[in-house]
Formats: sequence, structure tokens, C-alpha cells
Amino acid sequence: MAKKQKKQQKQSGTGGTPATVALTAAGAAYTVHAYEHDPAHPSYGEEAAQAMGVSPDRVFKTLVAEVDGELTVAVVPVAGTLNLKALATAVSGKRAVMADPAAAERTTGYVRGGISPLGQRKKLRTVLDDSAPSHATICVSAGRRGLEVELAPGDLARLTDAVLAPIGRE
Repeated sequence: MAKKQKKQQKQSGTGGTPATVALTAAGAAYTVHAYEHDPAHPSYGEEAAQAMGVSPDRVFKTLVAEVDGELTVAVVPVAGTLNLKALATAVSGKRAVMADPAAAERTTGYVRGGISPLGQRKKLRTVLDDSAPSHATICVSAGRRGLEVELAPGDLARLTDAVLAPIGRE
């Protein structure tokens, strides 16, 4: 396939994202859910849950934090918030703060609101909230705003080498 054609596929949304490419390469079962993203919506995750008609406790947001100077991915339900102290504890760190958005985008290769825990430019250590396994499937960003991927929490944990820990709070 010519470079120009690949670029057009990527721009038009018909090609895969790094997240879906990683899932396919790993042979994981997943379903892609696309919806029309509203730039005025105040919460990417809540918007995704509403658009897909899925309970917000099954839709997980991908947040990038800095734990003792090292970027770390936290995957928590959109129905709650990230407990930074619990995140630091989960990775044997002392202090966690939210990462600079530009650093998160540059390191993961995704834009804010579309950061996926899968297929990142640089694989970061990942912590998945321990509520995830209570669901048969969960949804996470597929790598761009308006695109979610539904998969088994065990597959997400395996493919990201995630640590399971109680890092979310309501």
C-alpha cells in the first residue's frame, strides 16, 4: 500500500490505531465502539459512557501521572477519580502528581482525551484499578477521541503488564 494511501486511511479513520493494531497482533478479542465526539463535552470518559449506553463504572479512563519522576499510566473508572497516593503506593513510589499533558501526549503518542493504555509510543508502567476484574468486559480509549475498545480486563492487564491495585475512588 502506498504511503499516501496509508496516510489517507489514518486521517479518514478507516485504518487502525496503534491500540487496535496491538490488540490484533496479540490475538486479543475486542470490539471497537465509535461515536461522534463533542468537543464541548466536559468529560471525555462520561461522554463515551453516554454515547455507548454503557455504565460509567465499566468505562475506564487512561490518566498519565508522574510517580517519583517516572511517567506512569493509571486506568480507573470514569465514574470516579484517581487516588494519587494509592497510585504511588501501587508502584512502590512516594509521591504522585498528574503529568504535564504535553509530556503525556509526547510519550504515549496519543492526544489528551484519546490516550489509550495500549499501543503507546513508549510503554509505560501501568496500574489498573482493582475494580476492573469485576466486569466481564471494560471499555478504554482505542487511541483517539470518539473511539473506544471493549475487552476483557484480564487481556488489558496482560497486554500492558498492569499491576492491579485500588487506585480509584468514587
